[in-house]
Amino acid sequence: MAVDSEKTGSDGKVWSFCSMPFWQTTHASSSSPSTSSMHSVHQQSQILQSLDRSTHQPSSTVSSVAKSLFPTRRRLRLDPPNKLYFPYEPGKQVRSAITIKNTCKSHVAFKFQTTAPKSCYMRPPGGILAPGESIIATVFKFVEPPESNEKPIDQKSRVKFKIMSLKVKGEMDYVPELFEEQRDQVTVEQILRVVFLDPERPSPALDKLKQQLAEAEAALEARKKPPEETGPRIAGEGLVIDEWKERRERYLARQQVEGVDSM
Repeated sequence: MAVDSEKTGSDGKVWSFCSMPFWQTTHASSSSPSTSSMHSVHQQSQILQSLDRSTHQPSSTVSSVAKSLFPTRRRLRLDPPNKLYFPYEPGKQVRSAITIKNTCKSHVAFKFQTTAPKSCYMRPPGGILAPGESIIATVFKFVEPPESNEKPIDQKSRVKFKIMSLKVKGEMDYVPELFEEQRDQVTVEQILRVVFLDPERPSPALDKLKQQLAEAEAALEARKKPPEETGPRIAGEGLVIDEWKERRERYLARQQVEGVDSM
């Protein structure tokens, strides 16, 4: 009986296969290659369209994609590299310092930014450094008093600073608009976070901060002094007039002597 049931199932399968019209099987077999070819053509058109769109993209988009693919090369060397140390004195304006050095072979402009422009400012806020040139920038910050449930020295500041750089062509006057005009070429050098130091507890970071602040003040005083005169000295207007009068008096005296002799 089991054999009979298998035959019946096999016969049913055979009949169900044979019961299909011949034209349907032929149409299905003939339409499958045309459908696949149409699908491949559609894929090729999509690829061509995407390539055409990529070629017509603006240069700024292409440059931004290239910058995201390649690692950023730093133009400036910072010391400290990623922090700003401030003495913790609540209710007072305190100072920090950072050394910025140009490590490129071309002139580089730098610019400070902060998340708290009302309570913080930088001196200088930006500038242009020649190849190998360095400067010590001073950062001023007002320290907020601590909350009641917070230890004074453990207070954390949410203020952050950002230093950006931009290559420029030779010596020129620094203007902040440079970074807006050439936004695609601007590099974010570092995000600096604030670290408070106990002014009553000696530490290497505090000693280094005091030294940098002293050097920054000395450099500022040196820039305030007028440049020494190295060229030839030019006589003032009063000296020129006095010399002219003296020559005229000598000339008139000679004329009088010659007139007396002729008489």
